[in-house]
Amino acid sequence: MSAGPLVVEIICTCCLAAFLLHRYGDLRKQHVLVTLATFVAWYFSFMIIFVLPLDVSSTFYRQCLRDNRLPQLSTTTARSPNSSGTGNVTEIPISPTAGENSTTQVALTGAEALHLSIVNPCQQPVSHVPDNVLPALWHVVYWTSQFLTWLLLPMMQSYSTAGDFSVAGKIKTAIIENIIYYATYLLIFGVCLIYVAVRPDLHIDAEKLKVIGVTASNTWGLFLLVLLLGYGLVEVPRTIWNSGKTVYTLQRTQFKIAKLSTEKTEAEENLEDVLDEIKQVSEKIRYNHPLRKHMDTILLKCPESLRQNVRSNNDDYEDFNKPQDVPSEKSLVRLHKRVIQATQTNHRTQAQWNNLMSKAYELEDICNNEGKTDHIFHSSHGHKTGGLLTSLYTPTVEWYWKCLLRPWFRRILAVLLTVLSFMVVWSECLFFIKEPVLSLFAVFIDLAKQNYDYVYIELASIITIAYLCFCAYYSVFQIRILNFYYIAPHHQTDEYSLVFTGMMLCRLTPPLCLNFLGLIHLDSHITYRGNLEETSYTEIMGHMDVISFVSDGFNIYFPIAIVLLCICTYFSLGSRILQFLGFSQFIGDDDMTQEFVDEGREIIRRERRRIERKAEGEARRRQWTEKFGDGTNDRVMQRGNGVEQDGYSRRVTDPTEKDEDLDVEMLRLDLEVEAKQTVPRSPDENDRTELLRQAEPIDYTGETSDVLDDWRGSDPMHQSYQSQPTGPSSRFGTQRSFSRPPKGIFDDV
Repeated sequence: MSAGPLVVEIICTCCLAAFLLHRYGDLRKQHVLVTLATFVAWYFSFMIIFVLPLDVSSTFYRQCLRDNRLPQLSTTTARSPNSSGTGNVTEIPISPTAGENSTTQVALTGAEALHLSIVNPCQQPVSHVPDNVLPALWHVVYWTSQFLTWLLLPMMQSYSTAGDFSVAGKIKTAIIENIIYYATYLLIFGVCLIYVAVRPDLHIDAEKLKVIGVTASNTWGLFLLVLLLGYGLVEVPRTIWNSGKTVYTLQRTQFKIAKLSTEKTEAEENLEDVLDEIKQVSEKIRYNHPLRKHMDTILLKCPESLRQNVRSNNDDYEDFNKPQDVPSEKSLVRLHKRVIQATQTNHRTQAQWNNLMSKAYELEDICNNEGKTDHIFHSSHGHKTGGLLTSLYTPTVEWYWKCLLRPWFRRILAVLLTVLSFMVVWSECLFFIKEPVLSLFAVFIDLAKQNYDYVYIELASIITIAYLCFCAYYSVFQIRILNFYYIAPHHQTDEYSLVFTGMMLCRLTPPLCLNFLGLIHLDSHITYRGNLEETSYTEIMGHMDVISFVSDGFNIYFPIAIVLLCICTYFSLGSRILQFLGFSQFIGDDDMTQEFVDEGREIIRRERRRIERKAEGEARRRQWTEKFGDGTNDRVMQRGNGVEQDGYSRRVTDPTEKDEDLDVEMLRLDLEVEAKQTVPRSPDENDRTELLRQAEPIDYTGETSDVLDDWRGSDPMHQSYQSQPTGPSSRFGTQRSFSRPPKGIFDDV
């Protein structure tokens, strides 16, 4: 026996959880407690998925020993025969039978040991570990996961959005918000407890209470798991198949962008309204008021421009004896909660917007390159240079991969996953039939068990469990009602969503693994066949036969509902019903869908033009610096940093208009230089009249919104805090700054 494979899987699982947490979360900004709890939840859930196959192979080995009534050879101490004729001494742990768990040492001669190894038909798995290792591991992993999913993580989730200003108040609010959530679990637990209490042949003790609690948790999880699998088993292969069709995927992305555009605008407006209300309330609560410290806590969630404006309005010379309509502490709590939720919603929509836009640009590039005969991929954003990977992934390789190979790869993968989904649905409907064995997974596992192919058993188990998990978790984030949570790469996932994912992993993984054990006929509670050896994972769950209507009814027959859910998903009945009720859904043969697709296409076109204008401005800025040097460029940068001069006034402008205004200013200066060099100027003409005579008028109003959108979207993590302009048109910006105008607009040239 060797603990090497177990140790390797534990280490690899830890690295996988850490990598995913780093990719999706922002370790520098999120709270350390959120990071730790999420890591433990992900780590233990992944450990169940990857270590359970080792438990399955060890169980088959113990079952073989039990069926053949043979001892298990663990260690052998070989000694050469001496003069007295002493042979090999072998330490033989006796395989535990019903009620037995003992070892003994038996002295065998060389011939006897050789005979025992020949007649023993059971081969020990390479990953086999001592019998007491996996039960101890499962106790720690399972009960920690249950504590996280039912107590700690829900409280942390509500705690993060609570608007109270004290720890006790946040905990109280979190408990109140989770009452309904806990009520569903307590209802199931209460029904099971009453069922056991009214039965005269059963007596309630600590062990039965533990079984009732586990049963309630698994019943709740199995109910949710079946609903999610019914959607995911059909939608995952179909989504992968459709992803191989570039035009279809682009239209679907355009549809999502059009829908998200409205949601994004509403989120921004909601955030602006909340910030406006915060400003009004802050002006009423002066620095010497007892509630001022709570107001400062709320202001920490607001943009820096708003905080600066509030400070300028709270000067010491103002009359504090003037009666003010000061809000109550409860009003501040509600306002604090609103700004937290508005910020999270705005952050979520912005992250989704950036991801969809990047995907749309890539799909448009693929559509434009599919008909190219030169087989060179031309990207609208250019190719990155430098690095070994870039030198290998040339534009030619990129064309063959994105335009030729990847679509076919996705179609082949979709076909394989469709077959796997069919196997899951078939086995879910027939796994409780013992003779003949109709569960496909049980048939394949039994064949591998007879050949002692433990590597195949472990790999097949890992792939099956991982696919079931992927289908279930994919459904969680695709169903519209759960769109409040999101998972976005590049550190764009907020704390609330990270906690939610950890909670769902811990809640769905245990019932999913029990369901998998039932599919391969290793759950003695469902497919009892004589003296069946149980896995170590099943032993810690307790015998659910205490509650017969759950073990013999719900756990066996409820998974059949997956068939009905798969049929509804295949024909998109849910989407069509929502479309009929007025909720826009992507349905290819619908006029409303086409309108959203056209709208999304126009939005992408505007965003692409904005990016191109920005790139052109950067190029002109570099050319201007090379042509005129840093001195003239500094004067241009003075305009870009927020100061604009004209013939009558000098005003502070929005720094977000920096890129576009620099382009305009450089164009003005360019025209001025050319005018000085080519056109003679009369003595009564100044720079301003000369430029206006030669240059065409430029419209500045048409590009303002694009520039503001560019600035807002430049940093998705902070755009909700930075999207308020600081000029006079801003709701929370700095005050206007007036000064005496210069004599001529170009007198400083």
